[in-house]
Amino acid sequence: MSVGLEIQDGGLARVTLRRGAAGNAIDLETARGLLDAARVCEREAVRAVLLTGEGKSFCVGGDLREFSRLSGEALEKHLIAVTDALHDALRMFAALDAPMVAAVQGAVAGAGIGLAAAADVTLAADNASFTAAYTGIGYSPDAGVSWSLPRLIGPKRALDLLLTNRRIPATEAASIGLVSRVVATDQLAAEAAQTAEALRRGPTAAFGATRRLVASGLTSDRGPHLDREARALAAAAASDEGHEGVAAFLGKRAPEFTRFSPRT
Repeated sequence: MSVGLEIQDGGLARVTLRRGAAGNAIDLETARGLLDAARVCEREAVRAVLLTGEGKSFCVGGDLREFSRLSGEALEKHLIAVTDALHDALRMFAALDAPMVAAVQGAVAGAGIGLAAAADVTLAADNASFTAAYTGIGYSPDAGVSWSLPRLIGPKRALDLLLTNRRIPATEAASIGLVSRVVATDQLAAEAAQTAEALRRGPTAAFGATRRLVASGLTSDRGPHLDREARALAAAAASDEGHEGVAAFLGKRAPEFTRFSPRT
């Protein structure tokens, strides 16, 4: 299978791109595999998601070898099938309460940037490099890249990367906000696992509310957004997680949020 999924005891979902020999290029099978993984994560109400890619590169983008075997209307239909599955997967991961961590290494291009940008916390190995790549082959973006890049790094920088296809190193990606932070390549797996595990132990419902507030705040007016914040805070405070968090703080102990099942 081109996408592996392991849900560990405690609710940590490990989603792995398994086409390392092909740079984890996204073909139809991989796009559908990501969608299947997202559906399972939704059904199982996981507490955190860790997205990784096997091999030297996290994801080099779409599978051009697969695409090149088609032309005309057949190619259009095929690409719509690929992007429909990939985009549905991204929508489902974004709708989870569970936060997502991505660990990226080597080449990150095209849809690989979209996957990296979709994570809440994106760790980049110091050997990672990023290039949009789309317009270099006469394509336009997919995987939410034209939506996420302007929001992460601003429209001017996004257009620079999308139009020139210049390759940027991990350090620059971190400095402009494309990734959360850079770690040594040999420490990437351990750092990502530690980060995902810390999130798994956290208040999943509060994480979900926070993810939705940040997403909606990018496009909403301040007044209505403040109302949403107030309602979300009140609901969180009245929840089991909220009671546990306050009790733990006042009792000078670590909170045990995993006592409460994530909502389904």
